[in-house]
Amino acid sequence: MVLLWACLLWPLDRTPAWAAPIPDTLEQRLLACAACHGAYGEGQQINDYYPRIAAKPAGYLFNQLVNFRDRRRQSSPVMTYLVEFLSDDYLREIAQHYSKLRPAYPAPQPVSSPEARARGEALMTRGDPARKIPACVACHGDALTGMEPSIPGLVGLDARYIGAQIGAWRNKLRRAQEPDCMASIASLLEPSDIPAIAAWLASRSVPADAHPVKAASLLLPMDCGGVNVSK
Repeated sequence: MVLLWACLLWPLDRTPAWAAPIPDTLEQRLLACAACHGAYGEGQQINDYYPRIAAKPAGYLFNQLVNFRDRRRQSSPVMTYLVEFLSDDYLREIAQHYSKLRPAYPAPQPVSSPEARARGEALMTRGDPARKIPACVACHGDALTGMEPSIPGLVGLDARYIGAQIGAWRNKLRRAQEPDCMASIASLLEPSDIPAIAAWLASRSVPADAHPVKAASLLLPMDCGGVNVSK
């Protein structure tokens, strides 16, 4: 009888905590991204393809999302699946969200080989005119923090991720809007250049005020379709 009265007195509209409504916010939807890229877009170092996306220029992030959606980037079927049916406006909203986040950067990674350090630094800061390879700083800035609206910073990335991305360009698994300047540069690199570039970049300390430089601050050495924030 006591149990019967308890059941009759229990509020019929009581909702258990586990069944509470889920708020329809952008942050809630982006929990799917957080599983791989971290709660604040800081990236994870357990996988070569879980990079930091926080604080990247919004135009760059938008272009990458479009490239996954339109299958220019084929290295991650999961990313293509997640954005396959999303509109440009929605992708811009996601890009703006992550561009404003500023989580801490990881500590620099040591370079074990002095030769790799020297070779990586030479290619990054001076390029190789004989092979028509421009210096990376010409597009990404002296501090390698990128340029608005769509050239990414290269500091604070894991060496394995950097090497994997250059390899993806060389193997035509990653493409960008034409003219695809990074694909052209990657095709000119020797295989041994790639780990040297990756190791030197990952060894760099990140400036405290690591922000992309203003648009048009740099005179690019070659045409690059990805600079334009469009499909």
